[in-house]
Amino acid sequence: MIAKDIEDYKGFFPANPTPVHQGEGIKEDALRAILEFDIQNGAGGFWLAGTTGEGPILSERQRRETAEISADVCKGRVKTIMHVGGITTELSIAGAIAAKDSGCDAICLLPPFLYPTDEQGVIDFYKEISDACDNLPFFVYNLPQITGVEFVPGNAGTPGQVSMDKVIAQVPNVAGLKHSAANQAMIPIFKNMGLACFSGNGFLPLPSLTLGAVGTVDAPLSIIPSVYNELYKAWVSGDIETAQEKQKEVTKKVSVLKSYNSAADASKALLSEILEIDCGRSILPNRRLTDSETKELISRAKEVGLI
Repeated sequence: MIAKDIEDYKGFFPANPTPVHQGEGIKEDALRAILEFDIQNGAGGFWLAGTTGEGPILSERQRRETAEISADVCKGRVKTIMHVGGITTELSIAGAIAAKDSGCDAICLLPPFLYPTDEQGVIDFYKEISDACDNLPFFVYNLPQITGVEFVPGNAGTPGQVSMDKVIAQVPNVAGLKHSAANQAMIPIFKNMGLACFSGNGFLPLPSLTLGAVGTVDAPLSIIPSVYNELYKAWVSGDIETAQEKQKEVTKKVSVLKSYNSAADASKALLSEILEIDCGRSILPNRRLTDSETKELISRAKEVGLI
């Protein structure tokens, strides 16, 4: 069964970084500032505590506070999709319950990682987490380059693949997915299955929209929300020329952010500059930029108008 309210999930959804204290807890002022900045610049919703949001390595307290703060800022304004995946089922269930209790609109979930399982094991894991939050709308997180698990239409043909048809059949309230796999040609197929398919490639918002994606989820959307908003509005209104110009701008600016192998730390550094508020550093062992890399990033970002 596919969730009934998938029409509410469209546009650009920043996969924002999660500002954390070095010890424990969330930098509430910074998180609120990031969310407000993106909402004011047209965000349709947020993909919270994903991989850039460092969800899998947040503590249970940090994840709960992220859900509470984000739901408070966004409720009645834009959608909140809270990533709740963790290294254990217990942690994932705790995250799902926190998302529900906080008032988040939906959950998303990486498949089990580190320890290998099979197709039915992934689906059983998803069903257990979905059941724990009273079947909030559920988004699959298709990120095979990190998890080793790829969700595909039809039957799973090779080890590591999971059939989205079987997920839909067995997991209540599936709403859609973030498709971050390399094969973007899957987007129209997922669309035809009735799923709200977000592209996870911040480089290619316009091509993914032409393929049938409902929007984009990625880290750069949190940094330059107005550019993505202008592109999306142009696409919806049929102004393809403006959408193409904005796509060129996206490519130029996102190339700077993506050239550093540390999405969380780079995003926090840029947002600290833009918002003039300390958004912290990435959570170890996640890679942190060196001082010289941070200086270079800020300089290059200014050159291309990223900040």
